[in-house]
Amino acid sequence: MIAITKNEEVVLNQINIFSIEYPEGIPVGVLRKDLGFHEYDLVEIIKELEDKDLVIFTDNKVSLSEYEKEINTVNSKKDLEELELNIKEKESYELIQNLVDDKNLISKYTLEGHLLYGDLKLSNFRMYHIILSLQNKGLLKPIIKDDGEYYLLVK
Repeated sequence: MIAITKNEEVVLNQINIFSIEYPEGIPVGVLRKDLGFHEYDLVEIIKELEDKDLVIFTDNKVSLSEYEKEINTVNSKKDLEELELNIKEKESYELIQNLVDDKNLISKYTLEGHLLYGDLKLSNFRMYHIILSLQNKGLLKPIIKDDGEYYLLVK
């Protein structure tokens, strides 16, 4: 699932409409005139859509990419960040479920290493934010044992 803002949705819809008329790519000027956005803002939105693999932007022309992903629209960038964090939190929880031993324990350092350097490649800040969020939700509990620090996965 891909999350986009309302402005990104407006631009994506307009690109979809113009793609029939401009099969070689829609000039940014045409979109700017039709949408009434400032060129800088429009280009930034197009670049965001390109980063999400929804459009292709080359030579000041934009065209749709071949995507078959579910798109979810949110009201603002803040909502977008929260949604993406929730997705990363869910992926992290699933990773933890796969890593715990038969007693639902995982070493603190093993968990942090997998979150930082594994498939998710989280930043330090995001990793600690996710771990804290899972603790606040009662899904993860820090445990201190004689041989080190662990997390208990609460099911």
